[in-house]
Amino acid sequence: MKQTLDIVPLKSWFDTGDAPLIIAGPCSAETEEQLVATAHLLANTGKVNVLRAGIWKPRTRPGEFEGIGSIGLQWYRRAKEETGLPISTEVATAKHVEEALAAGVDILWIGARSTANPFTVQEIADALKGVDVPVLIKNPVNPDLSLWLGALERVNRAGIKKLAAIHRGFSSYEKTAFRNEPMWDIAIQLKTLVPELPVINDPSHICGNRELIPYIAQKAFDMDMQGLIVESHIDPSVAWTDAKQQVTPQALSDLLSNLTYRHAKSDDPVFEDKLAELRKDIDKLDDQIIKILSDRMKIVEKIGEYKRDNNVTILQVNRWDEIIHKRSNVAQALKLDKDFVVKLLELVHNESIRKQNEIMNSKPVAEA
Repeated sequence: MKQTLDIVPLKSWFDTGDAPLIIAGPCSAETEEQLVATAHLLANTGKVNVLRAGIWKPRTRPGEFEGIGSIGLQWYRRAKEETGLPISTEVATAKHVEEALAAGVDILWIGARSTANPFTVQEIADALKGVDVPVLIKNPVNPDLSLWLGALERVNRAGIKKLAAIHRGFSSYEKTAFRNEPMWDIAIQLKTLVPELPVINDPSHICGNRELIPYIAQKAFDMDMQGLIVESHIDPSVAWTDAKQQVTPQALSDLLSNLTYRHAKSDDPVFEDKLAELRKDIDKLDDQIIKILSDRMKIVEKIGEYKRDNNVTILQVNRWDEIIHKRSNVAQALKLDKDFVVKLLELVHNESIRKQNEIMNSKPVAEA
């Protein structure tokens, strides 16, 4: 079901032409020299639209560097005046909002930890009432689409119409190459629910290391995201926070030059005709898949009745192992991804068990 937010298009509050919105700067404002020097190098690339820097840094454990604090806003204002670039920062309290706006911060963002807490989001939203400022909202730490959407709704109801989401990945117990799992499907769900909402990708926090950033950045554009927010430091090797995921301004410039920027639509009628033809083929196959699943479930129901009448348990572990093994082999032979097929089979299996559970707890027609 589509969700409606009262927002204005990105181009109405930050027009980058046909190019994506690029926000970049250090993870943290550390010293005035570091912040201003980095800002100049980023401005000189001609590819950065907005500066970013953490003034207040919510940390997992006490004793870690929690941001330079309000004094950094003075340095930030100098960076803005000298480069002409708008500035943005994260806010986590009403006081942060007040101080940031007083210092001339142009764009605010709400971080992942704050998004996860509706009380915090509401406090920030209340502080934004009557203010006309763009606000970007990062996805919550955990993969919870409702929390992300809820944060967007709270800020929107406070009167903020210049609104966008930031996809920065999600925490996971599984150890992978990424600091935060991209879980693209959740970002896609958000774009599907709120098609008019701009979504910006944060490859720095997804990757956790600079080597993977080009891969994620390209994938973000392939997914029709409207921009990037990237951490860039004059010398990442001595950065006070998140050193491994920051890139130099020159490295960022090179990265952006090597990305392929795509468009959501094409003006070429030949392309559109061919795409429509291929989509018709997909629609036909989808209908066939649904029909086959329906036929399969009818057989599942018969199996459930047979098991019930013969007092046999629903779950047959050996049979399930056999299905996974055989179907996985067939999938690989057909060049289908094994993990995808296993997940699909698990969904079908779970629905089969649900249906058989219903049958097990019902009486045969003759007894009813």
